[in-house]
Amino acid sequence: MILRKEHKILVQGITGKQGTFWTKAMQDYGANVVGGVNPKKAGTEHLGVPVHASALDAAKAEPFDVALMFIPPMAAKAAAIDACEAGAKLLVCLTEHIPAHDVMEMHAAARASGTRIVGPNTAGLVTPGETFAGIMPAFNSNVFRPGSVGVISRSGSLGTLVSLNLTQNGMGQSVFYGVGGDPMIGTTSREALEMLDADAKTESVVLCGEIGGSAEEDAADYARTMSKPVVAFIAGRASPPGKKMGHAGAIVSGGQGDYAAKRRALEAAGVAVADVPSQLPELLSERLKAVA
Repeated sequence: MILRKEHKILVQGITGKQGTFWTKAMQDYGANVVGGVNPKKAGTEHLGVPVHASALDAAKAEPFDVALMFIPPMAAKAAAIDACEAGAKLLVCLTEHIPAHDVMEMHAAARASGTRIVGPNTAGLVTPGETFAGIMPAFNSNVFRPGSVGVISRSGSLGTLVSLNLTQNGMGQSVFYGVGGDPMIGTTSREALEMLDADAKTESVVLCGEIGGSAEEDAADYARTMSKPVVAFIAGRASPPGKKMGHAGAIVSGGQGDYAAKRRALEAAGVAVADVPSQLPELLSERLKAVA
């Protein structure tokens, strides 16, 4: 689940504007990009790697570990199923606004092939000083630097702000894990928390949540069993009840998924919750001193 430098990455949609920009940034950072997919440009080369008609064709030329999707919503299902059938171990789905039924079919295909999906609507994964896949500014040393704090976030922009705050306070990151802002995601905040708990390079965790759904409550159930310090921030404290805010997953319904319920669940599990992101480094320092 943790992206490493040796992992081979296939970029679906590599020749588009965003695919080109971010693939080049990933390569410059050290990511092991081995190929791309664009059916209309199969047989050509782009950014120094071969372009294939499909992920299946790419796997025949060189097997890959991770598929990264720069694919429009209506084509996302076909691209995801293609990557799963080609043997991708990890599928990083940046795309948002994918029809709900298509997302269900993507998850079914992933289960059948043993592929782990991150997203949809993820900003990607970063292992600072090593590699990244997605649209996070891993290359900006003011935001990301190698360290021992794992960061989990439903939001890419919030995850960037939190990482910036940590770095400015001398705390580097072991992993950034963008689980995604959609209602039906492939890797939950709890699963990411379990992964960071098992990671030897991660000594503490920052959980960046938001209103809507039950991701933070589920993560709290696991956090109470951890010896590693966990602190959190939940976006949406001032949001009006019953109104969708930004992400498709950020909607409160029937009194479930609201800010107060999430904060209560986390604090009951021993997780310190910040009122604003800038408080997170201080809260984390206090927790680390307490377990030292």
